[in-house]
Amino acid sequence: MKMRYLRNTVSLSIDRESCIGCEMCIAVCPHDVFLMEAKKVTIIDRDACMECGACARNCPVDAIRVESGTGGVIPVLEEMMKKGKAD
Repeated sequence: MKMRYLRNTVSLSIDRESCIGCEMCIAVCPHDVFLMEAKKVTIIDRDACMECGACARNCPVDAIRVESGTGGVIPVLEEMMKKGKAD
Protein backbone atom coordinates (compact mmCIF):
# COMPACT_ATOMS: atom_id res chain seq x y z
CA MET A 1 0.00 0.00 0.00
CA LYS A 2 1.34 3.44 -0.94
CA MET A 3 1.43 6.19 1.67
CA ARG A 4 -1.05 9.01 1.14
CA TYR A 5 -1.10 12.42 2.74
CA LEU A 6 -3.80 15.09 2.59
CA ARG A 7 -5.30 15.11 -0.90
CA ASN A 8 -4.63 18.11 -3.12
CA THR A 9 -2.59 20.01 -0.52
CA VAL A 10 1.01 19.32 -1.53
CA SER A 11 2.94 22.35 -2.74
CA LEU A 12 5.01 20.37 -5.27
CA SER A 13 5.27 21.84 -8.75
CA ILE A 14 7.54 21.42 -11.75
CA ASP A 15 8.45 23.75 -14.58
CA ARG A 16 8.60 21.31 -17.48
CA GLU A 17 10.08 23.97 -19.75
CA SER A 18 13.13 24.22 -17.48
CA CYS A 19 13.47 20.45 -16.94
CA ILE A 20 16.53 18.99 -18.68
CA GLY A 21 15.53 15.35 -18.12
CA CYS A 22 18.44 14.47 -15.82
CA GLU A 23 16.18 12.21 -13.69
CA MET A 24 17.73 13.30 -10.39
CA CYS A 25 14.28 13.89 -8.90
CA ILE A 26 13.27 10.36 -9.85
CA ALA A 27 16.42 8.95 -8.25
CA VAL A 28 15.98 10.74 -4.92
CA CYS A 29 12.19 10.62 -4.48
CA PRO A 30 11.27 8.04 -1.80
CA HIS A 31 7.65 7.76 -3.00
CA ASP A 32 7.81 7.48 -6.81
CA VAL A 33 6.12 10.81 -7.39
CA PHE A 34 7.79 11.45 -10.76
CA LEU A 35 7.93 9.78 -14.17
CA MET A 36 9.99 10.56 -17.27
CA GLU A 37 7.71 11.45 -20.17
CA ALA A 38 8.95 12.73 -23.53
CA LYS A 39 12.41 13.49 -22.08
CA LYS A 40 10.89 15.65 -19.33
CA VAL A 41 9.86 14.75 -15.82
CA THR A 42 6.20 14.88 -14.88
CA ILE A 43 4.38 14.49 -11.57
CA ILE A 44 2.35 11.30 -11.56
CA ASP A 45 1.42 10.93 -7.88
CA ARG A 46 1.27 14.31 -6.15
CA ASP A 47 -0.60 12.96 -3.11
CA ALA A 48 2.28 10.57 -2.35
CA CYS A 49 4.68 13.51 -1.93
CA MET A 50 5.80 14.01 1.68
CA GLU A 51 7.40 17.37 0.84
CA CYS A 52 10.86 16.29 1.95
CA GLY A 53 12.38 18.60 -0.67
CA ALA A 54 14.98 16.12 -1.95
CA CYS A 55 13.78 16.57 -5.52
CA ALA A 56 14.08 20.36 -5.43
CA ARG A 57 17.47 20.30 -3.69
CA ASN A 58 18.86 17.89 -6.29
CA CYS A 59 17.45 19.57 -9.41
CA PRO A 60 20.40 21.21 -11.19
CA VAL A 61 18.18 23.74 -12.98
CA ASP A 62 15.74 24.58 -10.16
CA ALA A 63 12.76 23.28 -12.15
CA ILE A 64 11.08 21.85 -9.05
CA ARG A 65 9.43 23.80 -6.25
CA VAL A 66 8.17 22.39 -2.97
CA GLU A 67 7.40 24.18 0.27
CA SER A 68 8.19 21.70 3.00
CA GLY A 69 5.49 21.19 5.60
CA THR A 70 2.52 22.77 3.87
CA GLY A 71 0.55 19.70 2.82
CA GLY A 72 2.53 16.50 3.20
CA VAL A 73 3.40 14.70 6.38
CA ILE A 74 3.46 17.69 8.80
CA PRO A 75 -0.32 18.41 8.77
CA VAL A 76 -1.08 14.69 9.05
CA LEU A 77 1.11 14.38 12.15
CA GLU A 78 -0.35 17.55 13.66
CA GLU A 79 -3.87 16.21 13.18
CA MET A 80 -2.93 12.88 14.74
CA MET A 81 -1.44 14.64 17.76
CA LYS A 82 -4.62 16.70 18.22
CA LYS A 83 -6.61 13.47 18.32
CA GLY A 84 -4.08 11.81 20.65
CA LYS A 85 -3.08 9.15 18.14
CA ALA A 86 0.62 9.95 17.96
CA ASP A 87 1.47 8.98 21.54
